[in-house]
Amino acid sequence: MTNLTRSSGAVVKTYFVLLFFLALKAAGNASMAWGMKQVPERMAINPALYLGAMLNPFVAMGIAALILALLTRMALLSLADLSFVLPVTAIGYVIAVFVGKMFLHETVTRQRWLGTALIFAGAALVGSTSPDTTPLVEDAR
Repeated sequence: MTNLTRSSGAVVKTYFVLLFFLALKAAGNASMAWGMKQVPERMAINPALYLGAMLNPFVAMGIAALILALLTRMALLSLADLSFVLPVTAIGYVIAVFVGKMFLHETVTRQRWLGTALIFAGAALVGSTSPDTTPLVEDAR
């Protein structure tokens, strides 16, 4: 296998893991938001309220998806630089605005759309760079 093929495969794997992370994050946040809107009490310092909210199936699914997203982010950080991963995963904020608008029927103001567009532009700019610029420890020898 040539270096070109290996690096192309690594880039494809990185973007696949990135897409999986973004899907988990969007699903987890949407599920948790939906579930929290069904919880009658507003959250406060009382831990019993949080434990009760976790019994809502949508909140529980959201928590599970977000835990899996965290594990996926760990895998992503093993494949790509932090300076690539964090800005590119910010596209999740863009996805969250669309999910909030389309599925949770939230009102999204012009200022929020503008902010979302800026986040998208920044994530697209970083996403056009190489995901991994740091040599592996074994390569440095």
